Amino acid sequence: MEESVRNAYAERFVGTVRRECLDWTLVFGRHHLERVLAEFVEHYNTARPHRGISLDAPISFEPVNTTGPIERVDRLGGLIHEYRRAA
Repeated sequence: MEESVRNAYAERFVGTVRRECLDWTLVFGRHHLERVLAEFVEHYNTARPHRGISLDAPISFEPVNTTGPIERVDRLGGLIHEYRRAA
């Protein structure tokens, strides 16, 4: 892969992290930043819809329960909301 293409992917990801997470978070040091970024990366790869793959997540889990109520799961102290079927 050409370096300019890799840079474009990296720049797009950094922009997404800034817009969706860091612009809304007050970070209190390096350790806190690492925890926030780890939580966001997990959300980004497992729950956030991506246009390029038909609004699916890169690491998608098939729901065990396809009927029943939907529950909201808050991440990063309520900054990000994920929705799943209740077990």
